[in-house]
Amino acid sequence: MEAAKTPRRRVRRALAYVRKHWFLYLLAIPGTLYILLFRYVPMSGLIVAFEDYKARLGVWKSPFVGLENFKVLFQEKQFYVVLGNTVFLNVLSILFSFTFTVFLALMLNEMLSRRLKRVVQTVVYLPNFLSWVVFSGLVIIFLSPSEGPVNKIIALLGYKPVYFLIHPEYFRAILIISGTIKSAGFGTIIYLSALAGIDPGLYESATIDGANRRHMLFHITLPRIYPTIAVMLMLELANLFGSNFEQVFTLYNPLVYSTGDVLSTYLYRTGLLEGKFEMSTALSLIFNSIGLGTILLTNRFIRRMDVVGIL
Repeated sequence: MEAAKTPRRRVRRALAYVRKHWFLYLLAIPGTLYILLFRYVPMSGLIVAFEDYKARLGVWKSPFVGLENFKVLFQEKQFYVVLGNTVFLNVLSILFSFTFTVFLALMLNEMLSRRLKRVVQTVVYLPNFLSWVVFSGLVIIFLSPSEGPVNKIIALLGYKPVYFLIHPEYFRAILIISGTIKSAGFGTIIYLSALAGIDPGLYESATIDGANRRHMLFHITLPRIYPTIAVMLMLELANLFGSNFEQVFTLYNPLVYSTGDVLSTYLYRTGLLEGKFEMSTALSLIFNSIGLGTILLTNRFIRRMDVVGIL
């Protein structure tokens, strides 16, 4: 009898908790519905990856071909080009963009002038509120061989103007730099929030003990925001096989496919332009599965380092 009452007690406690915090659950309903409708329901379409998809037959009546789409995919040369470009660009982004964002947040935190700090924060945050269509247009104008400021400086130095966006050797650097400028503001908000939670008494005690700003940075500031850095790094690693479609699509062209063609743009051309929905679905399934495995492994590694992960 006692064992039968235990589940009932748990149910009553759960219902009492829901009644107590009903407003928070009400706020969570729109986000939950969004995830269910636009993230989980479309997963039923993954069966297309194992079919010879025919639009006239539909998803459920198209012939089943097993792993044939995956075999064809692994035999395509462009698949490995896309894989290499995607991973290489994301590794560069972690090395430069991620590191720069942490550095920028630390430098903003060290500023003594509040007015100058607000001005810098506003300038850094502004690109984050622009769409990639607008921001890419600014990048194109800035790098224009005829009117762009960069090429005007190059001309003043006695060199010929360079059309950066048609040269594969420059395209990766353009993606990394523009991505860093665009996203640095959002990242600094997160790190500055973590920095704001550090107890000021730690800095006061360190000052009394004779510590300078460098000592405080490496022995107080960085250790206190290390969990935040670890979680943000884990999210970056989870996207190791992902890519920013809007950024690449608005900047690239066929001349830079060798270094700029990434997973999202390849999926767009394969699925929507060429109509190979089964191939694009198979490709997406592969990389999303790898991304899931990456985040699980990274989360496990971070938890072993005594840092709370996201799972």
